Amino acid sequence: MIHKIANVDFEKVLTIINEAAVVYEGKIPEDCWKDPYLCAEELHEEFKSGIQFYGYIEKDAIVAVMGIQPVQDVTLIRHAYTISSQQRRGIGEILLKQLLSLVRTNRVLVGTWESAPWAIRFYQKHGFELLSRKETNSLLRKYWNIPERQVEASVVLELKRQGI
Repeated sequence: MIHKIANVDFEKVLTIINEAAVVYEGKIPEDCWKDPYLCAEELHEEFKSGIQFYGYIEKDAIVAVMGIQPVQDVTLIRHAYTISSQQRRGIGEILLKQLLSLVRTNRVLVGTWESAPWAIRFYQKHGFELLSRKETNSLLRKYWNIPERQVEASVVLELKRQGI
């Protein structure tokens, strides 16, 4: 079951993101890794920036989260994380499909670490196309508020939708 996440679930969202993000340790550039991966202040800023989180609920517990954020003329998919014990069960796909049903723009973008091929493959499997380095850099600077070092180490994938 999928639910829109309210601020009362803030700590649960933070816990899921940080538990699932451990997969990046040793994979992303060392100077980009931190523990915790996302601190409470950063997550508060994400909520304030307009990201609406949705959670996948199983047995009354949130086991996965994914955010959607309209920015200018595009929609961003943000912070897609499933707790380790629940991965590879199709939960991410279910959340992504739900969020895509809410999109009201022709372009959907997602950014991820270049050194996370599993994430890139996940989005490609769902119709997203990996963009060039030039396009990636331009889009990350235009639509995301991330450090320059993260821009250098990330990729952007795009899903073009017709008739929205």
